[in-house]
Amino acid sequence: MAYQVIARKWRSQSFHDLVGQEHISTTLLNALRNDRLPQALLFTGVRGTGKTSSARILAKSLRCPNAKDFVPCGECPQCEDIANSRSLDVIEIDGASNNGVDAIRELRETVGYMPSSGRYKVYIIDEVHMLSTSAFNALLKTLEEPPPHVVFVMATTEAQKIPNTILSRCQRFDFRRIPSRLIAGHLEKICKSEKVKTQPEALWLVARLGDGSMRDAQSLLDQVITFADGEVTLAKTIEVLGLTDRTLLLNTLEALVTRDTRKTVAVIEQVFKAGYDSKVFAQDLLEEIRNALLVRLCADDPARVVDLPDTEIQNLQQLTKPLTEEDLHLLFDMCLKGVNDLLRAQDARIVLEMLLLRMAAAPRVASLTALATGTIALPVYESAGQALSAPANSQEKKFSASSFMRPAGTPPGTKMPASAVQPTGTATAIGHQQQPTADGSRPTANGAAPVDNRPAPSQEHDDAPSAMDPARANDPWYKFVDRVKKANSLLGAMLENTHMIGSEGSKLTIGVPKKMSFMFDKVKDPENVKRIETFIETFWNKTVSVDVKLEDEKAGKVSSAIPRAMAEEAQASQKRTIEKQVEENPLVQQAQNVFKTQIKTIKESR
Repeated sequence: MAYQVIARKWRSQSFHDLVGQEHISTTLLNALRNDRLPQALLFTGVRGTGKTSSARILAKSLRCPNAKDFVPCGECPQCEDIANSRSLDVIEIDGASNNGVDAIRELRETVGYMPSSGRYKVYIIDEVHMLSTSAFNALLKTLEEPPPHVVFVMATTEAQKIPNTILSRCQRFDFRRIPSRLIAGHLEKICKSEKVKTQPEALWLVARLGDGSMRDAQSLLDQVITFADGEVTLAKTIEVLGLTDRTLLLNTLEALVTRDTRKTVAVIEQVFKAGYDSKVFAQDLLEEIRNALLVRLCADDPARVVDLPDTEIQNLQQLTKPLTEEDLHLLFDMCLKGVNDLLRAQDARIVLEMLLLRMAAAPRVASLTALATGTIALPVYESAGQALSAPANSQEKKFSASSFMRPAGTPPGTKMPASAVQPTGTATAIGHQQQPTADGSRPTANGAAPVDNRPAPSQEHDDAPSAMDPARANDPWYKFVDRVKKANSLLGAMLENTHMIGSEGSKLTIGVPKKMSFMFDKVKDPENVKRIETFIETFWNKTVSVDVKLEDEKAGKVSSAIPRAMAEEAQASQKRTIEKQVEENPLVQQAQNVFKTQIKTIKESR
């Protein structure tokens, strides 16, 4: 057969044949079954997703005398005339070439005539956004009060260009991009029917190049089949379409992940021997790094976020195992900058070579917490200067705390006592949370026994003091407010701005600072006072009457006694301690000496 007519031959014949548009086919079939079909419909979406085909299918469903459950037979004279655009009662108008007001006036004059046969007359206006303003105004009156025997179906790729007065009188259907997985499956069905042997990888490549358009994918398949003149293979598809081999992209990514500069050079030679365009290859590599990151983030169901075959997803999962998310972000940023450089480069080959070698030598991203606790694997160098010139495939050893907490002048082989190498706090980057351990706990300030931050199983553990909040262990009101917040968050938030003045017998007096006077009436409310007394009796096993007073601040003593101020001071103290530990860390000081720079504290965004 003549393979250049594949796209025409495999047009959808019924709503069940629409690929990737089930939300539209189901809605239209239900509307036909329940006699709720609107008289004006607007089909919008990107090219090649089935808008015009759906309009013709709808016309067949309305006019086919042999239709069963509104599924046209496709063989009767009515269906054949509609498929070949020669039906008298299904009028197709090209909005691009008939965009004047005269064409719409002619439509208005004929719209009142009954169909020559059947019940409905269907007008299909393709590329309706190309109509002029006067043409839209002429069409408006007809859409407002259409004859009962007329159905208007308008198709467009740019719905934003249609006036709102027209949009408000139509029922809109948005056609989505078709996933590559569905396109590849449909192309395989076509090839089996046409008895053409194919490789699944070749069909996936054609489907990806279709970019969500079934028509574009079928046209490309037409071209590939004609070129192959036999079995459609991946190599022939790449050759005829001038694409980048996916295997080469995976090899490139593997060389970058393993920091293998020799393999990177071999990949560069292969790229230019194959004649790939440098800009296209860099853009494909950028997309592959993006896919690798998404596969790493969504390990449970990666097919949901990346449109790739299962074999390639598995390869990406294996490649990204030794990397962190920050490593992939770094590679993506470097590749993105390289793509921008390639677009304005005079010699794209040199820029691509330097880009790949720079990415292969990129440093690993490590958190200061891992450095301080000695759980990060880094290459060991004798000096800071050698660290800058060392090869990327140097032998890596695991750093321990003793390897960088050793006092100056101590021989490298000397074993230090535990007290000398035990870090006094974590050296995490300011503004970043510490990574939890396997059981959900977080490391303590000294990096030793982890503190479990999960909710306590019973009430008796609620007042256990935190190692990072010394004020909580010393102030009973602080602990009381903390427990109230767990039971009644709204009341606890109010009490955060109070402090305990004193107690005399069965009377307890709490104060509200003057600057928080807007909270005074809320705390003093009898219902809240009663709740406070109930909580005191529950937590302290003591019956008291609570009195609330508004106090003036004196020398900051009042404000520093409220729980919120205590928590903020404890947090600030912890932050200062961490900053000091980071500044005193030998690795950080070594980096400062090498790069001649200073440490800058980044404020945490909230």
